[in-house]
Amino acid sequence: MEAAEYRVKGKEMVDYIADYLENIRERRVFPDVKPGYLRELLPDAAPHEGEEFDKIFADIERVIMPGVTHWQSPHMHAYFPALNSYPSLLGDMLADGINCLGFTWASSPACTELESLVMDWLGQAIGLPAEFLHKTQGSLGGGVIQTTASESTFVCLLAGRTEAIKRFQTMFPDIEDAEINSRLVGYCSDQAHSSVEKAGLIGLVKLRYIESDENLSLRGDKLKEAIKTDRENGLVPFFLCATLGTTGACAFDNLQELGPICQEEQMWLHVDAAYAGSAFVCPEFRKWMKGIEFADSIAFNPSKWLMVHFDCTAMWVKNSRSLHRTFNVEPLYLQHENTGLAIDYMHWQVPLSKRFRALKLWFVLRNYGISGLQKMIRENVRLAQKFEAMVRSDNRFEIPAARHMGLIVFRLRGECSMTEKLLKKLNSSGKMHAVPCCIKGKYVIRFTITSQRTTAQDLTRDWAIIRSTATDVLEEYGIVSTNRKRVPLKEIKEKNASFGTSLLLANIGGNSPISPKIVDGSFAALFETDDVVVDFSKKLKNMQKDIHSNSTRSQATRRVRGMMMSGKQYSLDSRIDLVEAVQASQDEEDQENVTRTQDKEDTGGPVTAGRGRSLSVVENSEVVGEVGMVLRKARAAQMAIPEGEAEDENGVSLTTLLQPSQTATIAQMMKQLDLNLSNGSSSEQEIKEAFIEFYKLFDDFGIIDKNRYENINNWYEPEHRMKT
Repeated sequence: MEAAEYRVKGKEMVDYIADYLENIRERRVFPDVKPGYLRELLPDAAPHEGEEFDKIFADIERVIMPGVTHWQSPHMHAYFPALNSYPSLLGDMLADGINCLGFTWASSPACTELESLVMDWLGQAIGLPAEFLHKTQGSLGGGVIQTTASESTFVCLLAGRTEAIKRFQTMFPDIEDAEINSRLVGYCSDQAHSSVEKAGLIGLVKLRYIESDENLSLRGDKLKEAIKTDRENGLVPFFLCATLGTTGACAFDNLQELGPICQEEQMWLHVDAAYAGSAFVCPEFRKWMKGIEFADSIAFNPSKWLMVHFDCTAMWVKNSRSLHRTFNVEPLYLQHENTGLAIDYMHWQVPLSKRFRALKLWFVLRNYGISGLQKMIRENVRLAQKFEAMVRSDNRFEIPAARHMGLIVFRLRGECSMTEKLLKKLNSSGKMHAVPCCIKGKYVIRFTITSQRTTAQDLTRDWAIIRSTATDVLEEYGIVSTNRKRVPLKEIKEKNASFGTSLLLANIGGNSPISPKIVDGSFAALFETDDVVVDFSKKLKNMQKDIHSNSTRSQATRRVRGMMMSGKQYSLDSRIDLVEAVQASQDEEDQENVTRTQDKEDTGGPVTAGRGRSLSVVENSEVVGEVGMVLRKARAAQMAIPEGEAEDENGVSLTTLLQPSQTATIAQMMKQLDLNLSNGSSSEQEIKEAFIEFYKLFDDFGIIDKNRYENINNWYEPEHRMKT
């Protein structure tokens, strides 16, 4: 391949990658292949003569993609995130083109100097103490990009071992390294990653697992007990790996308790924050870092959650001389005239050479900025909170450990085998992918928000699959899953006298001024003698005056955002007409009641109280015309809706707190309005502002995904940003 062809094929590959990521939802997340599938599709030996690149390119879809687990899919919930981004891909494209090997400063000065710079940037972004930064005057610390967090743990364990052996040889010069090494013992939580155990195996040191507390956190008292026991047995404690964001449930060890103990015992304290470390760019999550000043080293993976694709692990140490003493091998051919004056990263790592990884990290930090990365992480955490609420809404499931960051663990109540079967069925379907773990003897499903493309709609779809599959599993175990029991209204009222407050009327009367809510997942509002609808109508009629005044227009519009009718979208004026119709009906009925009361008094008959009503119970009101007809149709349609789930015209499962037909109607309404706006249609300001409130509210409830309506976003966002 020559440069001319490379230009063409390179553009084709960029287009292929962009299409792949944009349309990744259409792909099966978990591949349906068996071990050895690929050998059946390719020859046993390499071709003797070269092949055309078009033929090679065609085999991507034929051979490679059928066996790919799509880690960038919004429906990939296994392990931890492994995000990428277009700036990161472009950075590595450039690095691969340059293809320098940055083992010393002289081998490629830009490679070394950019790495030390971006590691300072990143260290400051997560709030590390100054002694971990290269730029700090007199500091021996600094950062380096390693391949993985596992490698970082191994490197720091070896550095801690070197310091321990050196310290004991100072006191006992006659003792051999091997004898001291045989007495060394390190510690970690029973929730720590398996890489800590592997580091101990390779480093030929004993490793002790310490039981975590009820919050899956390693505490100081347990560490003290273990150290005391080991010292009594003639062992030498030298290393502790504390975890911020454990693999099983994203739990956090207590650095404030562990740090002073390590300092007193002269133990190396390494902090493994592989997943959660990225979240520390958000100040609100740095509470878990309290005590970081006691650490000798810390590492996390920007390749997990900062949209820098694998491999890229950020590691910092307080004293780089410990690394030099561990890895310093300096033959003549690797020396240069600036040896000792500049950083030579070959002394900071196990391998000699290193890739120009700093480029992709630099591209991402500059293109997104810290605020862009914060926004993405906060959105992932918000979605995890939303999924947690979904799980808690179904009493067949339990959450055995607190949710932290973007990871939720859950299981079916009962035998572990049921949860295990549930997970196997979910993964074999290929529609989503998750992995298990064991927490305090319980088999649980780990569910992680792993993609910046994940939306509330994606989670709603995945949760519907989980619930449906759980029903099948429980039935196999002879556990019949039934719909929610219908409770008579009288029984509900006996238990909760205030039952009946609906989303539509949440800000009316005695309920004001609280946030809208839905009771028992229904819009239906039933009232007895306190006619809240009339109160509601009077308040909204007064709003009509506000809507036509500039000073309170937006406020009035926001106050009616909870209004919604199935089957048809009304303008704001139509909603006011509806209010006037309801109030006019009430005025007529009040007049009739007065007349009837007078007649009863004249004839001596009994006087009966008027019946209460709500907007969702209209058959007894005197609303006439188009508004009344639509209300009656909506009421009839609502009564005919069976319990279950609905789908839009694209087959997307819609499961929300609203009725299924209402959900489908809303989605269709948004799509139609999106089409109208793309044709240049205009709308009154009152309609626009009311619609924007509907739009945001429906997205919050997970009824729609705003990302799917590009024309609507382009329509209102410029003005919204200007106001902000």
